[in-house]
Amino acid sequence: MKVILLQDVKKQGKKDEIIEVSDGYAQNFLIKNNLAVPVSKTSTNILNKELQQRQKIEDELIKKCEEIKAKLENKEIVFKVKTGIQDKVFGNISSKQISEKLKTMGYDIDKKQINIKSPLDFIGTHNVEIRLHKKVIFNLKVVLAK
Repeated sequence: MKVILLQDVKKQGKKDEIIEVSDGYAQNFLIKNNLAVPVSKTSTNILNKELQQRQKIEDELIKKCEEIKAKLENKEIVFKVKTGIQDKVFGNISSKQISEKLKTMGYDIDKKQINIKSPLDFIGTHNVEIRLHKKVIFNLKVVLAK
C-alpha cells in the first residue's frame, strides 16, 4: 500500500514522502497514529499544493536574505577597543557584540548566524562568516581599532 507520510517515521522516511509499505503496517500503525494518509488523487493534489506553497515561502525568504547580503557584503563594522602590549585586545569581540552592532545599523541578524573562525583579539581587519540561510552565506569585515 502506498502512503504519504505526515511526519518523519524512523527507518521509513521523511515527512511528505510517498512510500510503499505493507497493508497491515499502513492501516494498523501509520494511519491509525496519524503518521500517514493513503495515496489518492485528492491527497496527492493537497501534497503538491502544500509543497508549492512551502517552496514559494522559501524563495521569498532567500530573496530577502540576498537583499541583506547585497547591502552588508561590502560594509565594514568598526569596533573601538582598548589594547595592551603589541596591540593585543583586552578580551575579544564576540558574535553577540557583532549582532548588537548590526541591530543598531538596522539589520536583524541573530548571533547564531554569525560564525567567527578565530578569536577577534588583535587590531586589524577580520572576516566573519554570516549564514543567513543555508543558501545565503557571505563574509563581513570587522575592523578592530584603538
